[in-house]
Amino acid sequence: MQISRPIIALDFADRLQAVRFLKLFPKEEQLFVKIGMELFYSEGADLVKEVQSMGHDIFLDLKCHDIPHTVERAMRVLGKLGVTLTNVHASGGVEMMQAAKEGLLDGAAGKKVPKLIAVTQLTSSNEDLVKNEQLSSVSLNKSVLNYAHLTQKAGLDGVVCSAQEAKQILAITDTNFLRVTPGIRLAGNDNGDQKRVMTPDKAAQNAASAIVVGRAITQATEPISAYRLVEKLWREN
Repeated sequence: MQISRPIIALDFADRLQAVRFLKLFPKEEQLFVKIGMELFYSEGADLVKEVQSMGHDIFLDLKCHDIPHTVERAMRVLGKLGVTLTNVHASGGVEMMQAAKEGLLDGAAGKKVPKLIAVTQLTSSNEDLVKNEQLSSVSLNKSVLNYAHLTQKAGLDGVVCSAQEAKQILAITDTNFLRVTPGIRLAGNDNGDQKRVMTPDKAAQNAASAIVVGRAITQATEPISAYRLVEKLWREN
């Protein structure tokens, strides 16, 4: 399964900046955008509804991670919003992920149920962090694959991973299990705080299901041209 549109990370501080960016695109064009913690905490559900009213799909990227009961109740609220995609942290465990799915289903109440995916390891993580800060006894790669296995066991729709791990995850999960990959850069872009990055074409070749692209588009001199290039590289490979 592949999401054909690149997901644009709306990593802006407030509604004004986000809406100004969206209005650069043709009014009739349906985008797939990501609303993350900064923007959601600043503007809340009202912005989600406004962006939906503009015709866009939303990946609500809040990375819920808490005890199962708390996550279930949070997901019940998010389920009412009708977003296309949302997520939790796989490190919360199978019970927490199952509770998240139940809450999402209850919140949607027969309406469109968002796809639910789980974060394996952040793309800002590297081998040193996993070994020396998380004190993991396995490698970064094995940690990611284990979280993917647990996520599928919990009945979720896929994972957030780096594009570097997407092909390996495909090999151990179902074909329809989503592999949503942030950390996407165009050649020559600054990697910023991302450690495990890849270009759109390489991500497609490495079996990513979806790419999430932020700064390469939103901070470009010509954002629409940058988006079209990302879209071309993603779809033609």
